[in-house]
Amino acid sequence: MNEIDTPLGPARAHLTDGGARGTLVLGHGAGGGVESADLLEITTEAAAAGWRVVRVEQPWRVAGRRIAPAPPRLDEGWRAVLTALRADGTLTGPLVLGGRSAGARVACRTSADQEAAGVLALAFPLHPPGRPEKSRAPELTAVTVPIVVVQGETDAFGGPEDVAAVLSGRANASVYGVAGDHALKKDVHVVAAAAMSWLAELC
Repeated sequence: MNEIDTPLGPARAHLTDGGARGTLVLGHGAGGGVESADLLEITTEAAAAGWRVVRVEQPWRVAGRRIAPAPPRLDEGWRAVLTALRADGTLTGPLVLGGRSAGARVACRTSADQEAAGVLALAFPLHPPGRPEKSRAPELTAVTVPIVVVQGETDAFGGPEDVAAVLSGRANASVYGVAGDHALKKDVHVVAAAAMSWLAELC
């Protein structure tokens, strides 16, 4: 674990070095941390497949706060971590940005300026529960690099079919529907298998 200074306070980078195939950087959700079951399973399997994996613990989480800051501040902390990781040589090979829920949103919003090769979005919160009119679809459609969304079939923040409708017509976009809700805990092996299938095609 490496502590990194950011304008929002210290963040932590948890490195699992599986090889030089590329670097997968994963962010956590607003209600959990880097120890969530899906992030851990993907970290294990990606490292076994030759990826260097970095799970980023955002500054607000390191500080013990319960509520995440607004998206621009989340992005600021994330970018500062990536800048530090790039400077110290941690980011080797193709860079894939990803995360779950709020972390997936951060990855989408920063994929262009970070020159990511792809985006791995787990449980993308397409809209607040029961509020489809508050859509975050523009964050998905703004991604120009290959993107995969792994979504729970009963996700109250939007199901796989909702995400697929947003990304319809995109040749470099994939959506995997898996059993379970927003937590993606029902079968993390299936979640990881979907992510790894996409990563294998990407790089």
